Amino acid sequence: MSVSVTTNAASPKAISVAAIAAIQNARAPPATTAHTRFQNGVGASSGVFLATTLMFGLSLRGQARATSVPALAGLRHPVAISATMARPAIQPAAVVISVTFTEMEMVMEPVAQLAAPSRKHRWWSIPLATLGTAAVLAPLVATLVPSTVFIDKSRCTEFDTAAEPTPRCVNEVDEAVEFALVPADAEPVLPRLEIEGVTTYDGDGDVYFVTIRQPPITMLDWFVTRDNKASRFFSHRDKYGDQTEDQLVQSGQRQMRSAKDNAMYVALKAAGYDVTIREGDVIIDFLLCLVANEAGTECVTFSPADELLDPGDVLKEVAGTKIDIIDDLSQVLDGIDAGEMIEVSFERDGVAMSGQIETILAPGEDPPRTIIGFRPIDTTTVALPEGLTVEVNTESIGGPSAGLAFTLALIDALTEGDLMGGLDIAVTGTIDIEGNVGAIGGLNSKASAVQQVGVRYFLVPFNQGEGDDADGLPRARAVVGDDVEIIPVKTLQEALDALVRLGGDPVKLSGA
Repeated sequence: MSVSVTTNAASPKAISVAAIAAIQNARAPPATTAHTRFQNGVGASSGVFLATTLMFGLSLRGQARATSVPALAGLRHPVAISATMARPAIQPAAVVISVTFTEMEMVMEPVAQLAAPSRKHRWWSIPLATLGTAAVLAPLVATLVPSTVFIDKSRCTEFDTAAEPTPRCVNEVDEAVEFALVPADAEPVLPRLEIEGVTTYDGDGDVYFVTIRQPPITMLDWFVTRDNKASRFFSHRDKYGDQTEDQLVQSGQRQMRSAKDNAMYVALKAAGYDVTIREGDVIIDFLLCLVANEAGTECVTFSPADELLDPGDVLKEVAGTKIDIIDDLSQVLDGIDAGEMIEVSFERDGVAMSGQIETILAPGEDPPRTIIGFRPIDTTTVALPEGLTVEVNTESIGGPSAGLAFTLALIDALTEGDLMGGLDIAVTGTIDIEGNVGAIGGLNSKASAVQQVGVRYFLVPFNQGEGDDADGLPRARAVVGDDVEIIPVKTLQEALDALVRLGGDPVKLSGA
């Protein structure tokens, strides 16, 4: 047999190379010990013998040592071995060593047999399995069961108004908890602004407006949020009152349109533009609460108008005088004393209705003035100068509380300088056409939303009050701690002054 091998082929067959190499490199084997024969057997000792012989031969040959790296690489990537690089004497060494290692790994210690648990201990498996199953299923069930099944809250339906110092509840009813008022988001106004026809200016900071939501909740939702200062729980009546869901949504959309119109009017006028307003129908937003409970969460006494009017009613006539705009109502009531009964005509869902209402004095106003006892929705619209268009894209967001935020963002865009001073500042509060900032609902939840997006400053209405109710300033400060600085303001000018203190550029209002 010839001992030379031609290596022009792409890859030698392992069995052929091994056979040739074994003949070419065979040496006298060393004597094996009885221990080796006992542990490995005849076949295994032959492998060790062959591996020892071949490796001993490789260690004496410099050329073989030089080619050992490609041979070891073949253990990881055999297809990468080049036919021109591999020497026949090396390939069998790699193969035989692999076989020897595999044989040695098969020698194992005997494993002891595990004993089965005794019968007296097996009964524990039943309660343990039951508990384990319950632990797994309980959260799943809690996500499916609505809170109305088990959770109630008390609502006072009758108060003793003679009690001192605050009215005392004399009759309560339990109502199922169905909703939670929770933070939604705080997001910049600038991406929602579209202004065309005039020069606009970019600032480094932004105004953030804040939203909340009132989703229906499950038992798990209630359990997770029951002690959260940034949330509170509502019954169906708390959320909707005497309105339907559609009426509530429509009311929120009307309030948002009013907030945007007021913001455009105030901001454009402040920036020196010639704008006018066109007033619309007198629509009832809500009936005034004259006396609230100690916590400020329940109304004890509504105005007398509550006996006849509902939110969403459109006022048509008062004391025989046609009412087209809110100013018409003010002029009619100027000649009427508080406590007088007047005839009121209105429309509800397109149906004409009428009745009598006792007038009252506007609470907390000096000089006093006579009112019917409801807060109207501001349905005024803004007439912009020719060629100027302003749009605030709010999509399905409702409510009036973003009015001040929209006003500041518009002023920043329409005037030179950086009103925000490079800061991101959250803002909430209604705005009227005189620039007064009004209170909003859900302040504690809105403060939490501001904290969650990492905004450091939060402008809020001053008349939220220092009471400990959910919409008061103390509750909001308790929610955010030192993470957010809450800054109360009464008017647009006070808001601008607060921004200057924070590093913004001053803006002089037109005509101020």
